[in-house]
Amino acid sequence: MSVAFRREGDDEHMEPKFELPIPPGPNWVTARGLRLTREKVEALEAVDLSGMAEEDAKKHGRLLRYWRTRLATAELRPVATGDAVAFGCRVTYRINGRDKTVVLVGDDEADPAEGRISFSAPLARAMMDATVGETVDFAGKPDAVEIVDIAVAVEP
Repeated sequence: MSVAFRREGDDEHMEPKFELPIPPGPNWVTARGLRLTREKVEALEAVDLSGMAEEDAKKHGRLLRYWRTRLATAELRPVATGDAVAFGCRVTYRINGRDKTVVLVGDDEADPAEGRISFSAPLARAMMDATVGETVDFAGKPDAVEIVDIAVAVEP
């Protein structure tokens, strides 16, 4: 009989489950980011898997492996001086005539809705090392972003 007509089971046709992707590059974290990562690992380790469905337990295991890896590879960065845009700074910038403020944080701590962007985001990379009053190119436009203020972000 041809293999085309043989069916071993539905499992062989299911979409494979992969590990959660680890962002490329260094795993820089703020003190807040390191604390949040530790808390995430502790919370995941505290979950009782005994009554959990097999697929849910596998999903939980993938999450736990991701966060343990992120904790193991975390590089706590020194507090920025605030003289120039750097990791951990709160930056107020002007783009298209509007002022906006963001904090440059690690990949796992980033939350654009709360004003936290990853240091690896295009905007953060464009502003890195700039000083107050300096303009930087962004999105293919020269002098698109003006640095208005830089402060050390002290976050709980």
